[in-house]
Amino acid sequence: MITPDQVSTMIKAGLPDASVQVQDLTGGGDHYQVVVVSSQFEGCSLVQQHQLVYKAVGEAMSSEAIHALALKTYTPEDWAAQSA
Repeated sequence: MITPDQVSTMIKAGLPDASVQVQDLTGGGDHYQVVVVSSQFEGCSLVQQHQLVYKAVGEAMSSEAIHALALKTYTPEDWAAQSA
């Protein structure tokens, strides 16, 4: 079982400038919804953005410590527009 804080730490290790929000969807510690805002997403397609996040949590995904990961990724500019 991985905690939301551990998921956040893994993502921030791969994307140091990221703002990360993690929600445990089932309470079981293996199904998460994650919102990631990072300037490293600028110029990337949505698929590329998600690949960057998956790379950061890859070990936990491959060991099935994380079974499911629902992603929402934004650049800071897109996040500001989304939040307005």
